[in-house]
Amino acid sequence: MSIVYLGIGSNLGDRRDNIEKAIAFLKKEKMKVLKLATLIETEPVGGPKQGKFLNSVVKIQTELEPQKLLKVLKSIENQMGRVKTVQDGPRPIDLDILLYDNLKLNTPSLTIPHPRMLERDFVLIPLKEIADHLVEK
Repeated sequence: MSIVYLGIGSNLGDRRDNIEKAIAFLKKEKMKVLKLATLIETEPVGGPKQGKFLNSVVKIQTELEPQKLLKVLKSIENQMGRVKTVQDGPRPIDLDILLYDNLKLNTPSLTIPHPRMLERDFVLIPLKEIADHLVEK
């Protein structure tokens, strides 16, 4: 079993409910949710003018390999109505693999650790809350 940290966010519809539904989907996919950081409201980064996000980080345990996990996360996003019409556009749910054990991976479809996580307070603040040891001081 691997320990994975996921970034989770929503800025369309009932944002809190979207995050709760996404977590329920994770559990249905046989992922054990170990911790969820406090939800924080943040301004969008990049993309067109859009509403604020609710963001958090969730710590899970999974048997899925990274590429399979990515496929499952994209499926959850699709099931929840995410349609990519514009880069960094508004979305009902966004799920990103931030960290996967101590793995370093760089493929065309997936980079671990997430390449921009250290630039984003909406990732660092909740990650520090649930995994202080992983965030540089």
